[in-house]
Formats: sequence, structure tokens, C-alpha cells
Amino acid sequence: MNLIFRPATLNDIPALLQLEQAVVEAERPFNPQIKHSGAWYYDLPALIAQDDSLLLVAVHADQIIATGYVQIRATKPALTYRQHGYLGFMYVAEDFRGQGINQQLMQNLITWAQERGVSDFHLDVYAGNEAAIRAYEKAGFKPCLMQMTLHQE
Repeated sequence: MNLIFRPATLNDIPALLQLEQAVVEAERPFNPQIKHSGAWYYDLPALIAQDDSLLLVAVHADQIIATGYVQIRATKPALTYRQHGYLGFMYVAEDFRGQGINQQLMQNLITWAQERGVSDFHLDVYAGNEAAIRAYEKAGFKPCLMQMTLHQE
């Protein structure tokens, strides 16, 4: 497969907004509190423009088929490292899953952050999203902290 990984541009925003909605739809079964309209996760122009982040896209046949970002963030003072790379917007279009694209995407993002002195990486994943958990574990991630929620009416 002819696949190109490149930084996202402002011209990519319409396609990225569609992929963002695909992420929202994929995560809705794991969180009933996600809005049914108007649910947006990312500040795409900022992720594209900021020096401390890289929003990467995978392109096949002039179509964006996968995306992800890494953002260098300050870490809690109690930890031994002062910054970490936070991975997000990890998404591969359904027709292209199971081909190692997510692994390649994550490795590109991790390498970019490592070149900027980052050696620790975090991401969030819903506890019930076993396919995503397996993909992240395959890349070397391990569960560390579980977020618990309570909704009361």
C-alpha cells in the first residue's frame, strides 16, 4: 500500500473534522454522556500551529485515512519527569484497520517527541475499548491510572 505520513495542514481541517466525528461515534458506546450533537474533542488549528504538538495524518490515494497527534505537556510535579508526550486523536478508517497503520503512526509521533527530549508518553482509552487497548499494548503502553466516573441525576 502506498501510504504517506505527513503533518496536517489547515487545508486538512474539513477531512479531520469528519474523522473527529468518527472518533466521537466510536467512543459513544463507551460513554453515554457524550453529546449526540455538537460533540467536539480537539482544537485542530492549535494542534497544527503549536510548536509543542504534531498532528500527523496518513494519506492513501489522496485521502486521509488515519490521524493522531502528540502534544508535549508538563507533568505533575510529583513525577520524576517534567514533561511527557500525550497521544490523542488516534484513528484509522475502518477499511484500513489491521494493517499496522496505527503502529506506524504512533512510532512517528513518539520519534518526533523523543527528538525534542521526551521519553514518557501517556494516552487515554476507554476501559471497554478492548481493540484500542490491544493496539496500545502492542506498542508498549501499559495501564497505569484508571479514571472512575459517577453520574447522578
